[in-house]
Amino acid sequence: MIQIPCDYLKVPSACNNHFDMLKVLRDEYKGEVHVSTGMTTKQEIEDVVKFFEETGQAKSRLVVYNCTSGYPVPFKDVCMLELVRLQEQYRGRIKDFAFSGHHLGIAIDVAAYTLGAVWIERHFTKDRTWKGTDHAASLEVPGLAKLCRDLTSTYEALTLKQTD
Repeated sequence: MIQIPCDYLKVPSACNNHFDMLKVLRDEYKGEVHVSTGMTTKQEIEDVVKFFEETGQAKSRLVVYNCTSGYPVPFKDVCMLELVRLQEQYRGRIKDFAFSGHHLGIAIDVAAYTLGAVWIERHFTKDRTWKGTDHAASLEVPGLAKLCRDLTSTYEALTLKQTD
């Protein structure tokens, strides 16, 4: 995996406590390491951050994703304010914050960006009606295009008035 020429690798929440693998990513891979927290306790997140801090690499290479595992995740279970909690606990300790969405629609992604997610991850598919665990919560091409459009618009709108 570390032989792949890419800027970052994402570790799914089911694997983020595999410290032998994380050691290889931390010590041998040179890109950013993005870690999802969907099936992770608060203590396990702390353990991952401390693991990268041991070698002084958390601030420059570790990106932590707020995520709720499930397909699709009901809006009431997205727990968007976990992103704020992660920022309060890890701001200055890790490189960036991110959001991995397994919900329907795209509104929640815009909220995550507004709350400080620098990275937004969504699954995409050619057909949401296909069988499988996550096709229904994935975006088809038009949905992905709308998400990109809405995130760009939100970025442009998050400004202060230039004059009184």
